[in-house]
Amino acid sequence: MAEKWIQKALSKKGSKGKLHRKLGIPEEKKIPASRLKAAEKKGGKIGKEAHLAETLKKLHHKHK
Repeated sequence: MAEKWIQKALSKKGSKGKLHRKLGIPEEKKIPASRLKAAEKKGGKIGKEAHLAETLKKLHHKHK
């Protein structure tokens, strides 16, 4: 069975709201798609986190 790396990455201490803090957006507001795309293009760690956020956004679906 594949390792659940996404759950591990999201459960680490301080990971909640990290991208919001780095982009200067309050946690109660959603990060605009344009800001995510711009952060992705920056590269480095912030770029990787933005890319992961984009990927996870695509995976989100409703359960019945």
